[in-house]
Amino acid sequence: MRRLIIAVVVLVGVLVVVDFAAAAAAESAVSRQMRERLSLPEDPSVRINGVSFLAQAATGDYRSVDVSMERLQVGPLRDVEVKAKLRDVRAPLGDLLSGTPRFRITGAEGIISIGASDVLRTLPGVTELVISDVDANAISEIVEAGGDPTLRNLDPRNAALLTATTTVGGEEQEIEVLSALQITGDGQVRITPRDIRPAGGNAEELPNSVRNSLTRAFTVVLDPGGLPFKVTPTALRTNEGTLEISGQVRDLVIGEGERSSSAQG
Repeated sequence: MRRLIIAVVVLVGVLVVVDFAAAAAAESAVSRQMRERLSLPEDPSVRINGVSFLAQAATGDYRSVDVSMERLQVGPLRDVEVKAKLRDVRAPLGDLLSGTPRFRITGAEGIISIGASDVLRTLPGVTELVISDVDANAISEIVEAGGDPTLRNLDPRNAALLTATTTVGGEEQEIEVLSALQITGDGQVRITPRDIRPAGGNAEELPNSVRNSLTRAFTVVLDPGGLPFKVTPTALRTNEGTLEISGQVRDLVIGEGERSSSAQG
């Protein structure tokens, strides 16, 4: 019985190693092909999810595949992160390991994250910057502290609070900038200040000339490049201190005979 148990354990271990090695080989092949097909600057990180790769490979159906790239340089941006979550991927193992694989993807979500460091580079005179999300209560508090009453119409999902350290009146000061977030028609990120005040203070503490100058300085347009897999950007929000652009696409084919896909918000 002991020998049988040892043999089973060894067999399971061998199968796990084989499964891991096969998954690694397939992920490497997919990574190389995606770099070529999507004109990426380097091989992306590819992870085929699931308990057993070989079981999925036997049918050619993969429930979930993650693709990611970090620290991409796009124009003036130096720390862009790109992620894609692929759902229900159809790709026979032979195609994956061939030189010209073809992938059929039921649905995909593309995400681009822009860090505070990249936004900071567009703000002359600003030495520190933190990006935070806001909720309806926070907006109401800003209005009650002297903010424009029309701020109540601002959707918190399309807003961000920028806490910045800059020079005001010859002195270094921390200010808070409530900003509206928007995706332009050509996929760029627009940041529009709606309220500027000293951190923890009232907007009236800043002279109009200073507020106007800061408003111009904090009005920013960023070009993050395109989302992967022909995804059309439809949402812009804050997420863990970054600006995150996302969108979804259905019925996508990568490889020979590619056809157009359908995007959705």
